[in-house]
Amino acid sequence: MSSSPVFETYWRFAAERQDIFFRRLADPVGPWTDDPILASHRFTNAYRVSDRVSQYLIREIQYHPERPDTPEELFFRTVLFKLFNRIETWQALESQLGPLTWSATDLDEVCRVLDEMMAQQKRLYSAAYIMPAPSFGYPRKHANHLALLVQMMEDKLPDRIHQAPTLRSVYEMLAQYRGIGPFLAYQYTIDLNYSNFLCHDEGTFVIAGPGALDGIAKCFSDPVIRDPEEIIYWVCERQDREFAALGLKFQSLFGRPLQPIDCQNLFCEVSKYARIAHPEIPGLSGRTRVKQTYRQNPAPLSPLMFPPRWGIAIDRV
Repeated sequence: MSSSPVFETYWRFAAERQDIFFRRLADPVGPWTDDPILASHRFTNAYRVSDRVSQYLIREIQYHPERPDTPEELFFRTVLFKLFNRIETWQALESQLGPLTWSATDLDEVCRVLDEMMAQQKRLYSAAYIMPAPSFGYPRKHANHLALLVQMMEDKLPDRIHQAPTLRSVYEMLAQYRGIGPFLAYQYTIDLNYSNFLCHDEGTFVIAGPGALDGIAKCFSDPVIRDPEEIIYWVCERQDREFAALGLKFQSLFGRPLQPIDCQNLFCEVSKYARIAHPEIPGLSGRTRVKQTYRQNPAPLSPLMFPPRWGIAIDRV
């Protein structure tokens, strides 16, 4: 395929962002990079599962030993958390209402707490991506999202997803719901698949989000492969040779190579990075700046936790 300079940057970005992850584990103070763009702006990890929100989801919500692990409860907690995608929102709810469960939690009370947080001008939603409000007739976005979750539960969606034969079929079930477009349906599919309620191979399915489409357009001026998902698979399969060709020693995630979800995310992140590093390559969006600046979070990244079935041996933290 005909690639632009951004394609080389894609691999250099992936390697340096992963190095930052390991440097931070070894030294929580920093600095962790000499790259001025990475030092000044916020970018996700090379591996989606390593991001702080994903780690909290896995450790505190899906695999916490004191939480029930039935498909119904795992689905409820995962989706409730991901609707807001913000650790502080979850913690605020549990501090007032106790452990959140489908069997015992009054969602009217959840809505009341969220109303109070809004009145105090506290942010409910993460800025990581836009969460469109499904139309259920409520004046506030969070009330409509709670109504969406109730509909999913009443439709027995957890049981149906638990029996789904593939990641694609999980995605297709989620994508049928109001307010859940292709991007969110895929993100939720990956999140649910972290839990022990599903056990599909991450490498079997991918959906390119809007940011990834922009990154792909910046990397390839005239791609031979026209399907964006096929491009993601192609890049994923070539990772070892591309790193080697550039003389880059990529630190995998304790032996786990980049998966299609990670390569998809990296296209999104390099799209943002290229706004500064390669301003002459506009991509699809035409955006020229990276909105989110980096602010150090003093909370430690460890203890790390990954889905046990992956068999990852954490040999350095």
